[in-house]
Amino acid sequence: MDKTLAVASLGQQRLLLPVWVKAALAANDRLKFYLSTLQAASQHAEHPREPALDLSRELAAAGLGSETWLLDLPGGASRVDGQLMLPELERLRDALQEDLGLMARPVLALADPAQAVQPARIQHWLDTLAALQGVRLDAMQLRSLTHGQRQGGPGDDSLHLLVMDLHKAINQLVPQVASELIAGAHVWQLDEADRPLVQAFMRGLRRTAPLKFDHPGLETAATRDGAHLLLQNDIGTNDAHVLVIQVQELTITLTYSDLHLRRFSFFQALLAPLGANWSVVESRTEAQLNQGQAYTVGTATFACGDLAHLQATLEGLGARIVFLIDWNRARKRLLNFVSKPAAELLLRAAAEQELGHMAWLRAGGERLIFGAMQTVGEGAFRLGDRLDEVLGPDQASAFLLDVMRLATEALLHGQSPSLVADEARLLLARQMQRRSAGFDLLDEHAAYCQTLAQAVSDALGHGRDGLQAQAAELAARAKTWERQADQLVMQAREQAERQPRWQAVSRLLVLSDDVADALEEAAFLISLMADHHQKGWNREVRQALSALAQVVQQATQDHVKALAIARNLGSDSERQDQDEFLTASWAVLHAERRCDDLLRQARRVLLAELQDAASLMLANDLAQTLELASDRLLAAGYGLRELAFNQSGVQA
Repeated sequence: MDKTLAVASLGQQRLLLPVWVKAALAANDRLKFYLSTLQAASQHAEHPREPALDLSRELAAAGLGSETWLLDLPGGASRVDGQLMLPELERLRDALQEDLGLMARPVLALADPAQAVQPARIQHWLDTLAALQGVRLDAMQLRSLTHGQRQGGPGDDSLHLLVMDLHKAINQLVPQVASELIAGAHVWQLDEADRPLVQAFMRGLRRTAPLKFDHPGLETAATRDGAHLLLQNDIGTNDAHVLVIQVQELTITLTYSDLHLRRFSFFQALLAPLGANWSVVESRTEAQLNQGQAYTVGTATFACGDLAHLQATLEGLGARIVFLIDWNRARKRLLNFVSKPAAELLLRAAAEQELGHMAWLRAGGERLIFGAMQTVGEGAFRLGDRLDEVLGPDQASAFLLDVMRLATEALLHGQSPSLVADEARLLLARQMQRRSAGFDLLDEHAAYCQTLAQAVSDALGHGRDGLQAQAAELAARAKTWERQADQLVMQAREQAERQPRWQAVSRLLVLSDDVADALEEAAFLISLMADHHQKGWNREVRQALSALAQVVQQATQDHVKALAIARNLGSDSERQDQDEFLTASWAVLHAERRCDDLLRQARRVLLAELQDAASLMLANDLAQTLELASDRLLAAGYGLRELAFNQSGVQA
């Protein structure tokens, strides 16, 4: 490159700027591909037994389809004496030099003393490339070409960083060279058929752009480059965060680069409903490159069926870009409250509902949630508690999504972040009233009790009490269920030690566990009776015991129903919900009274029909155990009634 370019006068060259900018953008795509190829070559040399990365789709997207030697370059790389050997190094060097000159040309033509990219820096890298000779690169040379981390120290520049800075500078030139605006996009040299496509993309972009608030980014440029309509969006301030879209006939090709692999995966998930077909995407990382990190590049294609489909896809692409801005910052803030997978799913849900996360960040982010946790009630949260540990994972995510919705609606309407903080506190207070995490354990324990009661009732109702193998199997299964129910009690006790609000749930589970114990004992007694202890048993005996078991089984169903209603009871509950809860609770009470009567009736039948002492003793023990289960169920019902009334603000 001629050094006189650095001091070229503006003069007539301004007329050439649109052409130079277009050439520079194309050169940018090629330069990034060359650097990706160089990293792929280093990776293959480090792991020669693994197949070299296939970059054929990226090659085509960069407009280098005829340069097939670039596809062979990674596979021909090797390590010799700690250096990277590349037989085509000088050819690659020439390509880097040529495209760096093309990319620098419009920036140098409008050289500004205040701009980040100074002519001396460009010339330094042109000279550095010219000095590359032979077929080997040492570790320092490789790093100086490819690393993308800004450390701020002298001599820590790289060709990669220069390319990113030039790209940013070119984006800033676009408004100067654009001949007009289409729906906010800076455009030049378009065909007439390109205009509705640009409008479609901008329609989606403008629909969601308010969600970035005053954050920089989303500037769009469009031009025609041969057979392609080229759309480029400046996502934000990150140098390596770039999105370029090419449209040729009914096919869209999107090239996306990102320093954060997790955000890259997030964007892939957002584009999946639009039919994105991605090439092989890897985070090309090595210890000696980019501080162990490298930006990720991928290419996606969208095959559209007709013009309407093409425009709808472009609109969808435009609408999704805003959710990439400050995504990683939001994800890290959310990790204070939920797990990594839950945070990413939450951000995806916010994007899919076109809420986004920027309003939440502007309204205070994690401080907003911590503030709500501190004021929601004494003993609800303790130092170190995470939101999902207290509310449960699903409820915590639902609460955070609701806060994002509140923040978005408030800030879009010009309301104060203080209002969002107040609404977040009220929302969390309502969530804490429901205490869904505790109810999850109560529901699961009640399900075990119902299963035990059903198994005992079925055994007596279908005569399995006389079949040794089936009765033994019933006893074994009942023991397993009872132990699993015990585990739930232990979980609640552990939570109660850390969080006082769990004490009521723990007490209720202890009462409920007496039901499980009694029903497991009933299953065991049935297995004993099946072991040759049914002398004198007849239809009347079995019916008397079965009647008891059926009432207990129905009572466990009513208890499950009462729990399901109690979960959502609060001070604002409807009268119908409260009435249904009381009806289910009273059904458990009536069941206990019914079992008292059935126990007495069963004893009369047993004394009249059974003469064998062992058979009489076991049958009486079974009847007493079933009645005991109804007593314990009533105690659990009273405990649930107290819990629900306290939750509703009513004195039990």
